[in-house]
Amino acid sequence: MEHVRLGNTGVKVSRLCLGCMSFGSPTWRPWVLERDAAAPFFKRAIEAGINFFDTADVYSQGESEVVTGHFLREYGKREELVIATKVYFPMGKGPNRSGLSRKHIVQACEASLRRLGVEAIDLYQIHRLDYDTPLEEILTALDQLVRQGKVHYIGASSMYAWQFMKALACSDQKGLARFATMQNHYNLIYREEEREMVPLCHSEKIAMIPWSPLARGMLAGTRSKLGDDSTTRSATDALDQVLYDQPSDWDVVEAVKQVAAARGVAPAQIALAWLLHQPTVAAPIVGATKLSHLEDAIAAVSLKLEASELAALEAPYKPHPVRGMSGPTPQQMGRS
Repeated sequence: MEHVRLGNTGVKVSRLCLGCMSFGSPTWRPWVLERDAAAPFFKRAIEAGINFFDTADVYSQGESEVVTGHFLREYGKREELVIATKVYFPMGKGPNRSGLSRKHIVQACEASLRRLGVEAIDLYQIHRLDYDTPLEEILTALDQLVRQGKVHYIGASSMYAWQFMKALACSDQKGLARFATMQNHYNLIYREEEREMVPLCHSEKIAMIPWSPLARGMLAGTRSKLGDDSTTRSATDALDQVLYDQPSDWDVVEAVKQVAAARGVAPAQIALAWLLHQPTVAAPIVGATKLSHLEDAIAAVSLKLEASELAALEAPYKPHPVRGMSGPTPQQMGRS
């Protein structure tokens, strides 16, 4: 397993991050694996050299953090692991159980520390941007956690590039902890991030750790057409049909299949290898509900694509509406 620096920090992470949304309670989502079924994934990931694990408080309403913390203690060495979690989405009823107020951030962090069973969270990320809380309040709350030693690094997730740069500038101006990572929506089917966010992250030395690197499984080559809901995940998730609904999306899937067939490997390996060729990407966040999913991801790390293959994979892409974010668009906010 290869390891790289996480952006402009000194910490080293594996080129793959195991996404732990798949582990917790099937009462939250029917495709989620319970604790005993999750054990082999953590064991195999650590055996393969993966040291980077991402979850969120909202996944299975906290149970994912519990399961993740349990198996990382059982199979891993805390000094070698980089544990990431996230805050923003509702954790219960009531006006202060979600968002990014100082109150919620501090309380949510304390709860995540207890569930994970750790003294500090390596990477604490805002799951989305809170439009109801002043940016400076968000950043000072995160900085407070860093200064207290409860969080080592902070990260952000899907937002517009101008919003991210505004946050970075505020941190620099106020002397606050700076976002080290961007967990954004980025894969072969959705490449709108290349317009502004990718160049921004490259310029500011921000590590990108993309979510949905296989486009909700579409790039794994198991679907027969756009809108195919034949899997439990696709039938109950529905987000794939919102994010990926253009005819050109299927052209990208077919290109991945063709390159994979020529190489004699699974399509998922090709799609992940393409992401790993992108210089701003530190580690795609890979979810798995079958061990074969994890094995394909591990194999992708050593798969080096030729220039002609990269060109063939990228050629069918057509522009998309911006998707994968929450909150109003710049137009709705009165911006041009």
